[in-house]
Amino acid sequence: MGIRAALVALATLTMTVSAGDAQTSFSPSEVISRRAAVSSEGITLAAEVYQHRAQAGKPGPTIVLCHGWGGEAAGLRRQATAFAAAGYTAIAFDYRGWGESSGRLVATKPQAPRRDGRPFTTEVVELREVVHPWEHVQDVVSVLAWAVAQPEVDASRLGLWGTSYGGGHVLFVAAYDSRVKAVVAQVAAFDSRRTGATLESWRAVATRRAKGELPYPPPQPRVPGRLHGLAMVEHMLDYAPVEQAGLLRADQAMLVIVAENEELFDNRNHGARVHERLQGPKSYVVIPGITHYDVYAKAFDQAIKPAVEWYDRYLK
Repeated sequence: MGIRAALVALATLTMTVSAGDAQTSFSPSEVISRRAAVSSEGITLAAEVYQHRAQAGKPGPTIVLCHGWGGEAAGLRRQATAFAAAGYTAIAFDYRGWGESSGRLVATKPQAPRRDGRPFTTEVVELREVVHPWEHVQDVVSVLAWAVAQPEVDASRLGLWGTSYGGGHVLFVAAYDSRVKAVVAQVAAFDSRRTGATLESWRAVATRRAKGELPYPPPQPRVPGRLHGLAMVEHMLDYAPVEQAGLLRADQAMLVIVAENEELFDNRNHGARVHERLQGPKSYVVIPGITHYDVYAKAFDQAIKPAVEWYDRYLK
């Protein structure tokens, strides 16, 4: 099985988000947003905070949105707007190295150890458009830590929403952050582990990277219909949020939404297995007759409606 068939993706839209303080209106007209910057391990993430105009600046139940493989926050504006119109504060952001967020800096040459902690000058490259699940998870954690200090956020009513590869991230984070009260994961992949020949090939990549033989390439051209971004497969070998499903507390509610004709992975080993292991309030919704990417277009309403209802029940 090839990497493309084994992993998940998010339909990438071309709109972009930039960091700053400007406030912008989106459709519908009653929804507004402001741009913000979040620090994640010293890396600046671009974010947008959405609210209903009537609630502007006031604390409300909050949903942090996490996009999937190769996506950007701009591609979630429709979802964020829908949640804001329903009375929620919605926060979308770009993972490090994606969209308008800064990327991790890596020295171009080996560096001698420095123990004085003082600044020094060296040549670096910025990593852009790499898919690294552990870094993505840390970015979600950082956005949550930032969010609880914002005037639009009620820190006692926090929710997570994730799509595709981001659906696994929100489960993982919720398992270790009891402040998260409600989770929605749509068309989500919850297990990156491999077996057989694929496992051995990924381990070989890990060895080459550790030996310094495999550099990080620059961003690659986008090809319609294909996954975008460098897969950091060595960091996916042990990434399996499905194993965290049983760690959600009794007061953490999770909704799993799947496509009936999911073509990128087997729902039985992902969404269904997670649902079986959940201990608290849970629901498993199958949208009939659709494939993975349909939740972003023709089945958008079928996916967003149960999500809003879930948050209305467990977050408001």
